Amino acid sequence: MKTVDEQLASLDMFAGLSKSDMKFIRRLMTPIEIPAGKEFIRQGEAGREAFIILEGQATVRRGGRVVTTVGPGDVLGELSVLSGAHRTASVTADTVVQAEVLSRREFSSLLDSQPKLAKKLLISVIQRLHALEPSIIG
Repeated sequence: MKTVDEQLASLDMFAGLSKSDMKFIRRLMTPIEIPAGKEFIRQGEAGREAFIILEGQATVRRGGRVVTTVGPGDVLGELSVLSGAHRTASVTADTVVQAEVLSRREFSSLLDSQPKLAKKLLISVIQRLHALEPSIIG
């Protein structure tokens, strides 16, 4: 079984970061286990934290309709954490989900300290927005 550090290092968003960068990032995060069936992000609520899924799967619903399934390496909740806007979708764990959580302040520190990571995350967010609402992004 991989350690949390090994799991994080194996994710695309952390590829190419040094051990000292990873150590800094790891200190910002809080590990959590989300039981299967639990809705851990609710559409319309204020977003106070972002989640990085390490293990497990979850379903994303918007307006009650299934949008997608997410799993290891996916970042959730970052849009509302970054913008201060309400959650754009609800997310329910399909299986037990092992995740790392970052508060708004921790997430901001992470992006400030890692410009490469911020760029990867920005591209990911744009791709996800485009998939959800193709007319928004030209």
